[in-house]
Amino acid sequence: MLLTTVVPIIPDYLYQLEHETDPIYQVLAKNCSNFAPVRRSDYFQRHPTALHQYLVDINCTDLDNWAMNVIQIEHGNKKIVLVKENSRVGIMFASKAFVQLIINPFIGPLTNRVGYSIPMFSGFVIMFLSTITFAFGKSYTVLFIARAVQGIGSACSSVSGLGMLADRYPDDEERGRAMGIALGGLALGVLVGPPFGGFMYGFVGKASPFLILAALGLFDGLLQLTVLKPGVSTETAEGASLKTLIQDPYILVAAGAITFGNMGIAMMEPSLPIWMMVKMNSSEFQQGLAFLPASIAYLIGTNIFGPMAHRIGRWLCCMIGLIIIAISLLCVPLATSIWGLLLPNAGLGFAIGMVDSSMMPQMGHLVDIRHSSVYGSVYAIADVAFCPGLSGFIVRTLGFQWMLYTISLICLLYAPLMLFLRNPPGKDEKVVCNSYV
Repeated sequence: MLLTTVVPIIPDYLYQLEHETDPIYQVLAKNCSNFAPVRRSDYFQRHPTALHQYLVDINCTDLDNWAMNVIQIEHGNKKIVLVKENSRVGIMFASKAFVQLIINPFIGPLTNRVGYSIPMFSGFVIMFLSTITFAFGKSYTVLFIARAVQGIGSACSSVSGLGMLADRYPDDEERGRAMGIALGGLALGVLVGPPFGGFMYGFVGKASPFLILAALGLFDGLLQLTVLKPGVSTETAEGASLKTLIQDPYILVAAGAITFGNMGIAMMEPSLPIWMMVKMNSSEFQQGLAFLPASIAYLIGTNIFGPMAHRIGRWLCCMIGLIIIAISLLCVPLATSIWGLLLPNAGLGFAIGMVDSSMMPQMGHLVDIRHSSVYGSVYAIADVAFCPGLSGFIVRTLGFQWMLYTISLICLLYAPLMLFLRNPPGKDEKVVCNSYV
């Protein structure tokens, strides 16, 4: 939920930070008590007649003329500024992924030594601190640090959580069902995050959604202390090394499917709100609402295909999902209003649910049949596959439309590789092959 709550907030808030020293902003913030200070400048830019009347009432004719010119210039330049904002927003959003990429290789082996509960609780503490920082941060640097710290917390929580599920559910079909439910929890947070963040930011203020999230985080921490009772495991599990798992071609194919399946939505998270502001003049609430169909469809997809993928073949489920993702990404840039985004975003979310709910259990299954049943390291690899790239730079280089077209082509070309996961050989088969050679 924290991951996506910031999506509709950060682009507009950074824009406000850059323009809060403008004379028009200072005058309105000082003299108008009807609007929250952070929203006054934006309100009068959208309602110039109200600004005109206000300035006439306080007898500031010269300021009135100057302000009208500023608004006309601002209306034309805001789109240019927002397009340039892609890079800064992209870097901030990607800082979580970059930190997570660095931390994940250490979390996997750590869970093998101390168990899953301590890293999971540590992740909660770090995420709580990140949430509080988001609430009170008032500069790009502070918000950047909060986002980067979030990557550490996500690495701890995701790797230990997935590893714990794989360990507690050794039966392959039960594991798929359990991970489908867990990914549904992820979908619920993603579902609520953008509209919740957009609504609270637009009508209450920036700090409000993060303070509520912090309170929910405390509740989660109490649940962990009560149910999981965090402590160091007395048994050290010896599994395949991270290097060995990375060299396994079947694990790499499964991880690649997760990466490319989630790449489209990961690239859209920082760039779609800005594209909507430029192309549709959409509000913060509308920007958050655009992700709602994807989240609902992901929730449905993970719950359906968690147990079903085991029956129909996880490779086939993932292949179909990648093809649907490719088609959905092609349709997103064709939208001219928020209503035009509903169907492609829903298709995108449903298909990503197919990919995740089939490949996450498949990663555990591959470790079971090809290595030893210790899951920390393999889910460190799976979690890295979730990490998005620097979409801001790609948008500025290719444009929003061509970025999605490129990802669509990648998904389409990668889909046939799922045939390799149709019947992967086990470790006994590898031994036989080596002996024969």
